[in-house]
Amino acid sequence: MIKFGTGGWRAIIADEFTKANLQLLCTGLCRMMRDEGLAEKSVCIGYDRRFLSRESARWAAEVFAGFGVPCRVLDREAPTPLIMFTVKLYGLPYGLAVTASHNPAIYNGVKLFTAGGRDAEEGVTRRLEGYIEAAAPADVRILPYEQGLAAGLIEEINPQNAYIDSILSLVDVEAIKAARLKIAFDPMFGVSQTSLRTILLTARCEVLAIHERHDTLFGGRLPAPNVETLNSLSGFVMENNCDIGIATDGDADRIGVIDDKGAFVHPNHLLVLLYYYLMQYRGWRGAAVRNNSTTHLLDRVAEGYGEVCYEVPVGFKHISSKMEEVGAIIGGESSGGLTVKGHIRGKDGIYAAALLAEMMAKTGKRLSELYREITDRFGEVYTAEAELALTPGRKAALQRRLLEEKELPRFPFEIQKVSYLDGCKVYFANGGWAVARFSGTEPLLRLCSEMASQADAETCIGLFRMMLEGEAA
Repeated sequence: MIKFGTGGWRAIIADEFTKANLQLLCTGLCRMMRDEGLAEKSVCIGYDRRFLSRESARWAAEVFAGFGVPCRVLDREAPTPLIMFTVKLYGLPYGLAVTASHNPAIYNGVKLFTAGGRDAEEGVTRRLEGYIEAAAPADVRILPYEQGLAAGLIEEINPQNAYIDSILSLVDVEAIKAARLKIAFDPMFGVSQTSLRTILLTARCEVLAIHERHDTLFGGRLPAPNVETLNSLSGFVMENNCDIGIATDGDADRIGVIDDKGAFVHPNHLLVLLYYYLMQYRGWRGAAVRNNSTTHLLDRVAEGYGEVCYEVPVGFKHISSKMEEVGAIIGGESSGGLTVKGHIRGKDGIYAAALLAEMMAKTGKRLSELYREITDRFGEVYTAEAELALTPGRKAALQRRLLEEKELPRFPFEIQKVSYLDGCKVYFANGGWAVARFSGTEPLLRLCSEMASQADAETCIGLFRMMLEGEAA
């Protein structure tokens, strides 16, 4: 069964991610487009650097061509946000990215985008799943790739320049030029190197890069820019006296940052920094949107400027929808994805990096200085995180305990309320919180807590772990 999670359909290569399943997915989408009266409209297809991504993009195009649905195929590996931008640029009803984002190298998958260049909402993916389930191998239609090109049903495109120009138009390039920033850059063997390097060099930054080569195993690491995977970037920043280190995940929709002291900057801090910068230094006003596992410091900043921060379930499609609904100026998540009003309606690590460069240039402050400016005004919070690996049986058991029986640890803090909108989130009367939620992209239970002290946050995580692992709470 092909099921879409919070970040598209992802599966292990040669297990569920197969040519046959990909063809069934595209057959389902072609039939859905036919029933929606969109079969004559074009779709775009892009791909990252993963094993079989390029081939899979061609296999997908052959199905669309077989059904007579025109498709535009990006002619080289591309960041996911560039593919979203392409959907918006050409006014397309749908777009596909062949990627498993930050998942381990044995995974691949497909992200689905809808009109305007945004992540497909759950209603769209559920409807597509129905079409896929109704499709059989005999229903698949194929027009070989070269024949599709000759017939004009497949067109190869390269919208990279338009994407880069769009980002450059949204940041103060002259301010960045004047700052003469020295930036260490780690694309994590992924697809951001051409776009982001071009943007930073255009703004006259000195760019020193690592991990640029094409490696489908991502150097043996998870292609996710977090505190565990960016040790080499941290050392590189220190060795070369860089102003900042910037990393993007495998498909470049998420960002990770190392400050000038070699310290990892949590994505929660980045989101708060950029929201504060937009309002305090750019003079913008507007709401913010975050998911239920992202810092509530964002709420304090919003309140300080007379604005509101909205909470939604995990999955960037929820952030995009809420931003559109309330006219928010920024939306993001604790895993490093964020978007700003005026760009695409999805997360973009490349645009986020350019905006960070502008923020440093315009304020003349290091990230740590600017964050201290924020906490001096709004207070500090501390985060603790953990993950539990799941088998199907263990997942079912924990879902029953958490979501049906509503079992909770005996927290030493007064509970204000409990939400089951996405997993189990406990809100404490002291303003802190703790959440346990099942990943929509990997077989994991994610635990996160934010409190007024690191010790209290660790306590909450520890109590959740003990309960879920069967020990006395």
